Amino acid sequence: MSLQQATAVNDEERGERILAVFDAAFGELLAADPAAFEVKFRKMAGSAFAFYRGTACLFYSDLEDEKDSGPFLNEQTSRVWVHGDLHAENFGTYMNSHGRLIFNVNDFDEAYVGPFTWDLKRFAASVALIGYAKALSDEKITGLVRTYASAYRERIRVLAKGAPDGEVPPFTLDTAEGPLLGALRDARSLTRFGLLDTMTEIREFERRFAPGGGSIELDAAERYKVLAAFDDYLETLPEASLARPDSYRVKDVVGRRGIGIGSAGLPSYNILLEGNSDALENDVVIYMKQAQTPAVSRYIADERVRGYFRHEGHRTVISQRALQAHADPWLGWTELNGAGQLVAEVSPYAVDLDWTDLDDPDEIAAVVADLGRATATMHAAADDESGHALVPFSTEEAIDTAIAEDEDGFAELLVEFAHSYGARARADHQMFVDLFRNGRLS
Repeated sequence: MSLQQATAVNDEERGERILAVFDAAFGELLAADPAAFEVKFRKMAGSAFAFYRGTACLFYSDLEDEKDSGPFLNEQTSRVWVHGDLHAENFGTYMNSHGRLIFNVNDFDEAYVGPFTWDLKRFAASVALIGYAKALSDEKITGLVRTYASAYRERIRVLAKGAPDGEVPPFTLDTAEGPLLGALRDARSLTRFGLLDTMTEIREFERRFAPGGGSIELDAAERYKVLAAFDDYLETLPEASLARPDSYRVKDVVGRRGIGIGSAGLPSYNILLEGNSDALENDVVIYMKQAQTPAVSRYIADERVRGYFRHEGHRTVISQRALQAHADPWLGWTELNGAGQLVAEVSPYAVDLDWTDLDDPDEIAAVVADLGRATATMHAAADDESGHALVPFSTEEAIDTAIAEDEDGFAELLVEFAHSYGARARADHQMFVDLFRNGRLS
């Protein structure tokens, strides 16, 4: 067999693997709402990075052989609360429960408990994809991944030594620099009224959702079920979130259909609530959406983890509360039509890190270093001090000890993976485009 023939056979086998993984991950939702997946797949076809963002399922399928062993993994470091979809665009701003604007990791839909290196590898490969798209050399990409590894390692070391909070402050308007500070300043310029103006209107002296814009009017039966689920959701909120009972008066409810890369086909609802005063500009919009099975969970066999969660909505919320200090006070869970639901505020202060104009290698390196520190802080937050029994040990101490056994090898592991999986993702993206345009994904 010639090299060209062998390559064709390998490509065909890889294409079939992609189809099989997609069918397992998306099959039911795709059959229920093919139009939403048409939008999702066209977005994923736009670039290798967009494809990578939408294929955590394929990523973890490729990592399956590593679930029981691997460098830096042992019984404890394989049982760390992980983000699950840690890539370079899953960072941004939010308003915490103390009213402070924070820049940190966001989007915890894929969070679970597993090997800490899986988060780091997923991020490292995303850096390779961004670097390639910006025409950075392999040497510069290597430098960026080393920077991320070094910043992560140093922050874990500091946390493991029990550093006071003042030595590891969160990224705020007072502490952040560069593009992170820019995102926080952009978030500060936003207002609740501005968000409400894009989604609602005043009718008969009361605020209601505006028609159009993807809103779906509900019939009486569906509205009743959503409101019943909302009542159950209130029972899951922390005591501090129940300060003013008037704030839970529902003004309006509409349905929505997810069409984004991560939410295609998932039913969701927006609920308009009375704000913390009678003023109409203080009203709050929350969303209720069906939580999905995290990709990483398909490759974690630990029944202690699987049995810890009531449903996927419960898992998502418990994971976010564990990983994110002072999370959204509206964050909670419920059930609707037998499926777990995630409930949270549609935040007026959410600004994602924008990589569009980030082209200078030195500036990119500074950002990547900050994201390494943010990753380490996230991993350290969810352990024996987080109030949850699922990870009953100090994660920062366990990770610090594991990395200390091979300091040089830690960075090399991420560098090698970034280049190899970045190349794999670029090749897979081209295969995906061909499969999609030839009707193999319908």
